[in-house]
Amino acid sequence: MELNKKAWPLTTVFGIKDRIDTNPDYQRPPVWSLPQKQLLIDTILRGYDIPKIYWRKVEKNPDKYEVVDGQQRLRAIWEFMESKFSLGKNAESINGVDLKNVTYNGNNNKILPDDIRLSFDIYPLDVIVMTDTDEEEVREMFLRLQNGTTLKAQEKRNAMTGNMRDFVKQIASHKLFENCKFDNSRYTYDLITAQMIKVELEGGPCNVKNADLNKMYERNKDFDSNGNKAKKVNKVLSFLLRSFPVKTPELERYSTLSLYLVVSCLMEKYVYNGLEESIKNWFIKFESYRREQKKLDVDNCDPEILSYHDRTSHSTDSEDSLRWRNEYLLRKYLEYNPKIELKDNNRMFTHEQRLAIYRKNRGICQLKIKCNGKKCEWDNWEADHIIPWSKGGKTIVKNGQVSCPECNSSKGGS
Repeated sequence: MELNKKAWPLTTVFGIKDRIDTNPDYQRPPVWSLPQKQLLIDTILRGYDIPKIYWRKVEKNPDKYEVVDGQQRLRAIWEFMESKFSLGKNAESINGVDLKNVTYNGNNNKILPDDIRLSFDIYPLDVIVMTDTDEEEVREMFLRLQNGTTLKAQEKRNAMTGNMRDFVKQIASHKLFENCKFDNSRYTYDLITAQMIKVELEGGPCNVKNADLNKMYERNKDFDSNGNKAKKVNKVLSFLLRSFPVKTPELERYSTLSLYLVVSCLMEKYVYNGLEESIKNWFIKFESYRREQKKLDVDNCDPEILSYHDRTSHSTDSEDSLRWRNEYLLRKYLEYNPKIELKDNNRMFTHEQRLAIYRKNRGICQLKIKCNGKKCEWDNWEADHIIPWSKGGKTIVKNGQVSCPECNSSKGGS
């Protein structure tokens, strides 16, 4: 890699802006506020130094570049020169010239005087041009240059190399995310995507904190984007897109990941074909109920909704939080759709089905052969088929009931 430093006048840089890519895929999107842009322009107008800008030359004849560092500064300079914003109403004068609300060359009367514009135009921008570089060197340089800035963790992961990083970028463009309430500011889609992939790789709820995602990127640089895990991720997102084909305000960041887990689990254990509409109706009904409960005082609110609120507002990326939310939402869906069938007509009720059955019967024995309907403790009861499995009864919540061990053993074959 070769580095060549040159002083480029601002007008020269502005003149070739169409040949400068400020947004290569490892870069973060524009994040500067208007006051930050105004401060940069004020700094230049006063002749103060600003940090060097780094470009990578990617083509010749004509030369083309991509910005490795300094894209926020370049965007601010170009926007000012295009009169897309003015200096602030509190801008201090220069050599007695009032600069309040001044534009570069706007349609109003508040424009830069020619002598000040000239000094701005010829301001030397220190540009380091990188040549003879490969992709890994550029991304490493980007991360090192950003080390002292406020890059978010996902923005740093976006600059990594490897198949996992590329797969996350690919999945983050899935149309489902366009129908969610949240936007893609600072790679939010990539973050949620990475978390979805992590739980899929682990086979269920797990820690999806930044440190865990960093390790996933590092350990899966050779990830097979055509493998079974990758196909499963695509399958779940496609299912959710069929469930939510239009903008859905209920799809918050935390709920989208939870829904992914619910659908992923259903696909593993249950006959899920044709459930798209059912999932949508259940989820929107659940969210409506949750919002109504949230209006109540603590003493009158559903205690499980209170727990759900807590786990969606604190430590949302911990394994404990994800596991609780997943078990809770799975149970609520099975209560909503008690006829959903297990794959291969499994005789044994799943853990989620048992939860739904126990809640449905409030833990009270329904057989009443050896008891009068006693309350069973969670660790001492049986999930019984109402219509015996041996007689064609299905292993579904609707066909399940709570039985105390004594009554269940007295019933005989099931």
